[in-house]
Amino acid sequence: MPPKKKAGPPKAPPLIGRVGTSLSCGIVGLPNVGKSTFFNVLTKSQASAENFPFCTIDPNESRVPVPDERYDFLCDYYKPASKVPAFLHVTDIAGLVKGAHEGKGLGNAFLSHIKAVDGIYHVIRTFEDEDITHVEGEVDPVRDLEIISEELRLKDEEFIEARVADMEKKVKRGGDKKSQPEFDALVKIQKFLVDEKKWIRTQEWSAFEIEVLNKYMFITSKPVIYLVNLSEKNYIKKKNKWLGKIKEWVDKNDPGALIIPFSAGFELKYFLMEEDEKKTFLEENHTTTNLSKIIVNGFKALQLEYFFTTGADEVKAWPVQKGTKAPQAAGKIHTDFEKGFIMAEVMKFDDFKELGSENAVKSAGKYRQQGRNYIVEDGDIILFKFNAGAGLSDKKKK
Repeated sequence: MPPKKKAGPPKAPPLIGRVGTSLSCGIVGLPNVGKSTFFNVLTKSQASAENFPFCTIDPNESRVPVPDERYDFLCDYYKPASKVPAFLHVTDIAGLVKGAHEGKGLGNAFLSHIKAVDGIYHVIRTFEDEDITHVEGEVDPVRDLEIISEELRLKDEEFIEARVADMEKKVKRGGDKKSQPEFDALVKIQKFLVDEKKWIRTQEWSAFEIEVLNKYMFITSKPVIYLVNLSEKNYIKKKNKWLGKIKEWVDKNDPGALIIPFSAGFELKYFLMEEDEKKTFLEENHTTTNLSKIIVNGFKALQLEYFFTTGADEVKAWPVQKGTKAPQAAGKIHTDFEKGFIMAEVMKFDDFKELGSENAVKSAGKYRQQGRNYIVEDGDIILFKFNAGAGLSDKKKK
């Protein structure tokens, strides 16, 4: 009998969401909660931030570098001619109002913009300001959470009910047996979304059900980070009467989701300071900016990570989705790298930093040659070897 084939590495479970690395986070919330101010500071752009509900009609899109001390260290070490960090794509979406799923306010357009992004920064207002009106009349972030969450769920409900009704005609009346598995999956998703009134992302789904979810890109399947917008005073003191109630709501309705307190007013004030003023300002107030934390966690929420290529010519962070194998990671640099993939020579960043050089990592036996089943890990420093057709070449992005 021929020898049994060795079992390959276990397949990673499929991810809910779009496949790709140019994924984006959309900034969502009611009007006048600080979304555009946050976007302005985050992306150093000048999106409109006037005090009326629909000042941002077309979504503003930008990208922001992902802060990373490892990338900074590599740039300082190699002093390359070119430096390319990873970027997070961010979209500022105009404010939703109650009834948006029915088209109230500018609801239909805005909801389509939310459907187009891959993750959500949900901005919640806790600050009081007589000069900035609240569309619901008074500040109540728990009520606001309910409004936005329900509007997005209702939009998915509207969509899935139409889709199930359409497929039912084909499957039940038309005898379309091929569509039966997808129909059954949609009925299950509909029950959870409509009958139980829960977000799709809070449920465990099978691999096939995730394929169906990814076909339709439901709004409530997207990851959410809750950004609690405090007044500057409350942010510095790290106190606000609403924080506990917000956490209680999130724990109940979106267990495990990340909550990040910040202050758009504080961040704007900090951003406008001269560089020599910033350090003194933070030290005097015993606080720090939370923008880096928001960006890094937004990037992670999209199931993205990155590996590095390094050298005197260029230090570059290459985004890939979690679970990406070495040949596909090589293909991010050039398609020929994937087609002719031979191996990946990998250093762990921590080893490189600790030992001080590539040769020292090799001498310590920590420089690894990895094959096509190697799953790239966040922060790997990689040199790919591939067959260029005419012979063997060692290449990386120059």
